[in-house]
Amino acid sequence: MRRSGRPGRVYRRCGCRDATRRQLGAKCPRLTEQDHGTWTFAVDIPSLNNRRRTIRRGGFEDAWTAEAALRRLLEGRRLGFDADPHETVAAYLTKWLKSTEFLLKPTTYARYRTYLLCELIPVFGKMRLEELAHDHIAAYTHQQLEAGRGRQAVYHCLATPSSTLGTAVRAHRLPYNAAQPLPIRRPQAAERVPWTAEQADAFLSHWRGVDPAFADLFEVIIGTGLRKGEALGLQRPCVRIDDRVMYIRHTLSAIDNHELVLTAPKTKKSRNWVPLSDRVAAALQRAMARNTSPGNGHVFQDTDGKPLHPAAVRRRFHELREQAGLPHVTVHDLRHLAATLAPEGNVPMAVISKTLRHSTLSTTANIYSHLTWDVARAAVNTIEARLHLVEARTQRDPDVPVHDSRLPNPLFSHAA
Repeated sequence: MRRSGRPGRVYRRCGCRDATRRQLGAKCPRLTEQDHGTWTFAVDIPSLNNRRRTIRRGGFEDAWTAEAALRRLLEGRRLGFDADPHETVAAYLTKWLKSTEFLLKPTTYARYRTYLLCELIPVFGKMRLEELAHDHIAAYTHQQLEAGRGRQAVYHCLATPSSTLGTAVRAHRLPYNAAQPLPIRRPQAAERVPWTAEQADAFLSHWRGVDPAFADLFEVIIGTGLRKGEALGLQRPCVRIDDRVMYIRHTLSAIDNHELVLTAPKTKKSRNWVPLSDRVAAALQRAMARNTSPGNGHVFQDTDGKPLHPAAVRRRFHELREQAGLPHVTVHDLRHLAATLAPEGNVPMAVISKTLRHSTLSTTANIYSHLTWDVARAAVNTIEARLHLVEARTQRDPDVPVHDSRLPNPLFSHAA
């Protein structure tokens, strides 16, 4: 047995048994042979009940490897992570999932749980954590794609091990993230083609005659650009009709498409105020007057006084959309419709971004890149008009400087 200045001990043992079938372990006489047995380390660590707890790990080829594993285990305990050399991927992922239960939003936690328990642990669970390599992740990716699974679904699934292993790298549990770089590019989102103002009006007119309660809900979404969950999670105290403003403080989500929970908005900037037009204010007033159970605080409720389920809203939306004979769009596309209608009134992109409560202006520009076409065209047309004016003025009176303030500014002229 070898000891060092640190806690723990390193020794060699084998699996030989005596006549009673009892394992000899470290007492086997053949351990003097160089190739017999393997090396093991053992260390006593404290426990909450003050009873000794011994961790033993074996199967190492030599004493140096066993001592390195022991040092790694003790170092991990000091830094706050488990450096068990025999820890499996399943054990690590299960532990990670439990540690994040109270840190993540319930919906995010449920999504991680589904990917880990149903997708990743059945495939990689039996491997040792240190053995998991990038080629394993790549092989899994190709297998899923060849089986006909969608690229979007595969990409979102791979984002889970990337996140969990990234935590292990940041905690110095692993030297590298085996899921990075991802073996698949993020699929490019299909360009959204929202309804026109005429189609939106036809949609709302149809709904007012068939289902007034749902018509008011979608009147609010179209008129403000709220996300579906934000509209369904809207609380009565957050609506100030007289001030023409409402405050976004919650979003309604369904965990596993079943349990309804109120969670924080998508981003920090999503938690903000939203101005109300007279038309939207009237829809909110009708919705609150229609409530059968004002006590639960939700502006939009079903006939039983309960919050509207997101899946039920989605089904009802497509049902009445088809009745109205309108093109296929999603509920979220109504938010894009709000962003499309605003530039028609010459609303700057920065104001649109503020209204939609995006984290950055670039987010708005990237999602609604088609809206920048008219702005870009207006910019080059302004340049052209300015040059034509300067050229014409110079030809009529060559003595006038080209920077003469008497030359009209086409930007202001256009605005007038």
